[in-house]
Amino acid sequence: MEYSVQFQKLCQIEARKYVLVLSVVAIIYLMLQTFMLPYGIALKSLLPDNDVFLSVRNGFTTSQLSVKSENEGVIYPSNLIGLVKQDDQSKADEFSESNNSSKEIGRITQDIVASEKGKYQIVRLSGLNTVNDAGKNSSRVKSDIAGNNDEIVGQPQQVLQDSILELNASSGFDQTENLEGLNKANVIQPRKKKVRPGMPPISVTPIDKMNRILTRHFAASTKLKPQWSSLHDRDKEIIDAKLKIINSSVPGIDKELYAPLFRNVSMFMRSYELMERTLKVYVYKDGKKPIFHQPILKGLYASEGWFMKLMEGNKHFAVKNPEKAHLFYMPFSSRNLEYALYEPSSHNRTKLREFVKNYTQTIAAKYPFWNRTGGTDHFVVACHDWAPYETRHHMENSIKALCNADVTIGFKIGRDVSLPETFVRYARNPLRDIGGKPPSKRNILAFYAGNSHGYLRPILLKHWKDKDPDMRIYGLLPNTVSRRMNYIQHMKSSKYCICPKGHEVNSPRVVEAIFYDCVPVIISDNFVPPFFEVLNWEAFSVIVAEKDIPNLKNILVSIPKEKYIEMQFAVRMVQRHFLWHARPMKYDLFHMILHSIWYSRVFQIQR
Repeated sequence: MEYSVQFQKLCQIEARKYVLVLSVVAIIYLMLQTFMLPYGIALKSLLPDNDVFLSVRNGFTTSQLSVKSENEGVIYPSNLIGLVKQDDQSKADEFSESNNSSKEIGRITQDIVASEKGKYQIVRLSGLNTVNDAGKNSSRVKSDIAGNNDEIVGQPQQVLQDSILELNASSGFDQTENLEGLNKANVIQPRKKKVRPGMPPISVTPIDKMNRILTRHFAASTKLKPQWSSLHDRDKEIIDAKLKIINSSVPGIDKELYAPLFRNVSMFMRSYELMERTLKVYVYKDGKKPIFHQPILKGLYASEGWFMKLMEGNKHFAVKNPEKAHLFYMPFSSRNLEYALYEPSSHNRTKLREFVKNYTQTIAAKYPFWNRTGGTDHFVVACHDWAPYETRHHMENSIKALCNADVTIGFKIGRDVSLPETFVRYARNPLRDIGGKPPSKRNILAFYAGNSHGYLRPILLKHWKDKDPDMRIYGLLPNTVSRRMNYIQHMKSSKYCICPKGHEVNSPRVVEAIFYDCVPVIISDNFVPPFFEVLNWEAFSVIVAEKDIPNLKNILVSIPKEKYIEMQFAVRMVQRHFLWHARPMKYDLFHMILHSIWYSRVFQIQR
């Protein structure tokens, strides 16, 4: 019995020793966590709550931010720089000092406070819609994740880093310490979307329906009665211009213009005159070459390059003070974007879209102008086929001048601008070889030669290649033919130049045909022709539905000779509106593009 009592006492002593040892070990472990782990979240793994505490240091103070879970979605911002939103299924974040990295869980949403001189706002970059005055930073801001389900989760690291570095340069943010975790974050990889080969469109919007859509848009715009007290001074000037355009009464037609080319030549003349007198454009200086400020002046995508070159060097429309601007130009090259970021054969364009999205977010956070109008007075000029995808969602309200003007993939008639795709062969002399034979010496009824990519061109070749001597329809121009007459000579000698769509609705052959005095025959359902809002394309072109390809020759030969001569003369008259000049000239392609962007802004501005 005595031994039993002693044994119990001994066990109690040993148990106390073990408890004491374990307590010491636990204390040491917690102290090591406190000193070693980043952001000071040593107790995070032991807490049941879903909060993530980020210790954020800017150039002036150190503040601590508590970010609630997705279901709560409320932030009380002070000096908010960055935010990591937790995934619904995640219950804890772990941080390791050994590789100085952090695990990023779920979607990333960034909230930026541009605190430069205290004059800008808190901007919710995910949607670019929330704007609060800098003096109201203590107010509650909803942490709204407005992302669509089709937005790819994740972010290319270098692109995200570069974008934030640019933002921090304007806000005084200490980027070295605060980006350390983000730089090495294990970002969730985006899901790859399979690219399907081109297929015929499910729905077709014929040209007469496009005309009705445009008419309704202008009619609705003229009925708007904006509240002047809520408008910016520049917007008031645009509304004043709109009233003058609508009520235009021009005594005479400019001799440099050919009236049948236009829907309403008086409105065009008045609008163009007001543009020259009123319009001011601010060109953002942000962004580095080659994606920004490096125009391509030769090849298929030269339109965006020539406009960039001439706009950035313009002294009449461009202003250095953005407060004086009616429009804001974001000068990036969609072609150089592909060169810089697209991985060949990957079929994944997510990096391109995310780059453009981050650039837009940078502009919105760094300057107040985007949020003032929701981006409606900002515009891009992009000729690459992928531009509609790259600008989707985050530039939804902006004016997009696109070569790929397809109404089935988001092109908005009346807001967006159909950009002519000009194939420039000689950058130093873009007007070389211009013109063609007179109508009486054009002995070829119709001509086409080119690659057979897309679904439509094989159909054209199936019905007309080597089927009729009047229809010079080829794939690639055979050597036996090109030795006698090359591609350009064929266009100069043909009455009608066939312009079928390729992978996308646009084709450089439309402008090529005009360049060589050939009447363009456009075969591309859902394609909005260039400068659609002002030009009457039926006066100088033939638009054929894709389903009518088997009947193509009958359509062309049924056009009376007098009508053809009128159209060919109209082609020669409209030609001046599709030409590039090193020094822009009145009514040339540079001014026509800028006018269409101005015209869009004039007729879309709302209360």
